[in-house]
Amino acid sequence: MKLIVGLGNPGKEYEGTRHNIGWDLIDRLASANRIRVEGREKGVRASVGSGLIAGQKVLLVKPLTYMNLSGEAVGALARRYLQEKREDGSERPDLTRLLIVCDDIHLPVGRIRLRARGSSGGQNGLKSVAAHLGTQEWARLRLGVGEPPPGLQADWVLGRFSRTDRALIDDTLITAMGAVEVWLTEGIEAAMNRFNPAAPLIPKPAPAPPKPPQKPNDQG
Repeated sequence: MKLIVGLGNPGKEYEGTRHNIGWDLIDRLASANRIRVEGREKGVRASVGSGLIAGQKVLLVKPLTYMNLSGEAVGALARRYLQEKREDGSERPDLTRLLIVCDDIHLPVGRIRLRARGSSGGQNGLKSVAAHLGTQEWARLRLGVGEPPPGLQADWVLGRFSRTDRALIDDTLITAMGAVEVWLTEGIEAAMNRFNPAAPLIPKPAPAPPKPPQKPNDQG
């Protein structure tokens, strides 16, 4: 079983907002693979649904704790579904089977980025997940929602996309679904290599032209 968790906020007022793009991807994956994300887990505030994607057994998850407390549901489900016994006899979740999907204001609309580990980058849902798992060693798929105007971050992430951006996001979600399938079947490194944007090439400075030979001083 692998867990795919889309971060977002519950409630009609948050549907279609930038902060809920993680939920949007879960909905797309569910629809494409005939999975109903309507179930509940005892003691966990989340909507869940299990099924097969690309031949892999998955649990699709939408935490119902609001963004800043997303880790409560993720931690509980990781301990329930990903727990494995180690050689030393201890039990810990196998976090290589966890993928977190969230919005990223540092990526332009239409861009996605996968990482095997890393910091939250200021994303409060990722901060909560890291706190409840006690580590940042888990894969994440960030979906670009564009950078907010100065001082308007909260309004920006809780706002909705323009019509132009929404069309771009719809295409991005299709790309992100492909990235999830590669993660499921080939792993995070393969998904990163295939879907992360290539780093821009920095042109090397042109070599300085050779200096002209100096003329010998006249001695007459």
